[in-house]
Amino acid sequence: MSLTATREPLVLGIESSCDETGIGLVRGTTLLANEVASSMDLHARFGGVVPEIASRAHLEALIPSLRRACDTAGVKLTDVDAIAVTVGPGLAGALMVGVAAAKALSIALDKPLYGVNHLAAHVAVDMLEHGPLPEPTMGLLVSGGHTNLLYVPDIATDVRSLGNTIDDACGEAFDKVARVLGLPYPGGPAIDEAAKEGDPKAIPFPRGLSTKKDLEKHRYDFSFSGLKTSVTRWVATKQAAGEEVPVADVAASFQEAVVDVITKKAVMACRDYKCDNLMVGGGVSANSRLRTVLEQRCTSAGISIRVPKLSLCTDNGAMVATLGAHLVAKGIAPSTLAVPADSSMPIGQVMG
Repeated sequence: MSLTATREPLVLGIESSCDETGIGLVRGTTLLANEVASSMDLHARFGGVVPEIASRAHLEALIPSLRRACDTAGVKLTDVDAIAVTVGPGLAGALMVGVAAAKALSIALDKPLYGVNHLAAHVAVDMLEHGPLPEPTMGLLVSGGHTNLLYVPDIATDVRSLGNTIDDACGEAFDKVARVLGLPYPGGPAIDEAAKEGDPKAIPFPRGLSTKKDLEKHRYDFSFSGLKTSVTRWVATKQAAGEEVPVADVAASFQEAVVDVITKKAVMACRDYKCDNLMVGGGVSANSRLRTVLEQRCTSAGISIRVPKLSLCTDNGAMVATLGAHLVAKGIAPSTLAVPADSSMPIGQVMG
């Protein structure tokens, strides 16, 4: 199947890489519908996402979400020009639900299928709010599953991974530290709120992969496991001594350590690659301290920041549809029906 783009394509996007079932409808760069069904509440008592629960939740939510999206957009499935779906990276079982649904729709509707990279889609979604991406763009993705720096000369064909987390993603570290402090899941919003009453300089928690030696080997990589362990030990020491744990100070100091590393490396990457545009995506982009420090440091460095509204930063179908529509408009050939769900899909591979 092929599609010649003689008008702005109407693309259906399906996202199921983790715990959100996302269905988006985009015409060109105009958002028509963005339905998201989250299974977060089902995972809360476990303190993190349980893959089997997420997969079952996708099965239950996908068709109702699809119907709501079509109703919101005022279109029928037969109206779409192409179907885009996240094929990786992500949880294998969760990905399979979305990919199977997209293939079934592709066959039933006789529409081309575009299997796309989840991380590239996070960058592409900014086109819905701020227009075409500058070329090049630096992408900073911060979420529960990812902490990545991407150099993007062309979102359709050229996305390069500069660095990523070598252990815990930043959002995962927020969740784990929140649990240590007795704060609710998800940890990001809880720590952000608690930190507002704390002193970010109270406790000198470590900044992972930031020494001169680290920067030689891991210049753009991130590590938050050691920071998480440091917080855990600090809290345990206080508790063992029978002292009250200053939750607000711990939250603020931990948050500052995370934000400090992320913002410094993002600005460093922009300077090294002479890139004056930084696009920020992922759920952790909602963190108030991250936004403040990024704005300060990017302004000082002459770097322009693009951050989509929060509903487009977290996992959603609109971002998948946006990348799909861009690929169609660029005349990129679609995927075959043999395209697999790939939980470890390389970051630089825009399409499966």
